[in-house]
Amino acid sequence: MEVGFTEQRGQLALLVQRGDQTDKQLADLEKRMDAMERSKWPLPSIAALTGVGALVVTLWQATAR
Repeated sequence: MEVGFTEQRGQLALLVQRGDQTDKQLADLEKRMDAMERSKWPLPSIAALTGVGALVVTLWQATAR
């Protein structure tokens, strides 16, 4: 009976270790995702800059003639 309990404890310890590893991997993934989200350009800002650039070019061409 003691052998069965020892085997059960070993399996439980293995499950706890795997859970800890999964938690570490998840935390690492969240850190990387946060870094990627901070480094990307927001699309509305790019669209606004493109629109202002087009307006400036149009006004420049209109006043040059």
